[in-house]
Amino acid sequence: MSSSKEVKYTSRSITPPTQRSRSRSLSRSRRSRSRSQDSSQANNPGNNLYVTGLSTRVTSEDLEKYFSKEGKVQECQVVMDPRTKESRGFAFVTMENVEDANRCIKHLDQSVLEGRIMVVEKVLCV
Repeated sequence: MSSSKEVKYTSRSITPPTQRSRSRSLSRSRRSRSRSQDSSQANNPGNNLYVTGLSTRVTSEDLEKYFSKEGKVQECQVVMDPRTKESRGFAFVTMENVEDANRCIKHLDQSVLEGRIMVVEKVLCV
């Protein structure tokens, strides 16, 4: 009966779990190393904002004008669908400094633009 508990791998397609897990861990470690190198090179000072809940009618110019009430806008980009050329309902806004970005989050988050409630938050990583 002890031989029935013993598992033998005879097929080529089935590999022992120790070999599979080791190869997976190697690929994960490679991925995590490359991600950490990329993220260490990325510079995110905290002035980048992610804006969601936008109407499809909102343009980058509209958004820049709206955000400029709270501080100086460096860049504003509404993300467009490449096929339909229509807004996808979210955007990225870069403010001049962190204080302006914090002010935008405080005053513009959950505000209404073109009949839609928008959410303003910091970009976690760039």
